[in-house]
Amino acid sequence: MEKIHTSNAPEAIGPYSQAIKVGNMIFTSGQIALTPKGEFLDADIKTQTKQVCENLKAVLNAAGADIKNVVKTTIFLADINDFGAVNEVYGEYFSHKPARSTVAVKELPKGAKVEIECIAVIS
Repeated sequence: MEKIHTSNAPEAIGPYSQAIKVGNMIFTSGQIALTPKGEFLDADIKTQTKQVCENLKAVLNAAGADIKNVVKTTIFLADINDFGAVNEVYGEYFSHKPARSTVAVKELPKGAKVEIECIAVIS
């Protein structure tokens, strides 16, 4: 088991890692719209989703993977009505269409509108 860390994504805001690599699998922690410097982007849902995807991309790259290696994502939305807008941005990053679950939650850390985690497999 290997702990993954990069300064190109925000530090974990709790007692967890940005990702863990086990064999050829990478499990990322959920990412919200924090910049790599840890500043929260209190912005519209599309801007937040883009930052989340950029964070995931950075963490995956640090683990030797890419977005195209993602086989499963889970999306948490503070408002299910943002589903369509999130899909627009998400589709730009995950054009290979990994398996996915999307759930609405009561609230997310720091008042975020979206959080995404993923599982990737590398050869």
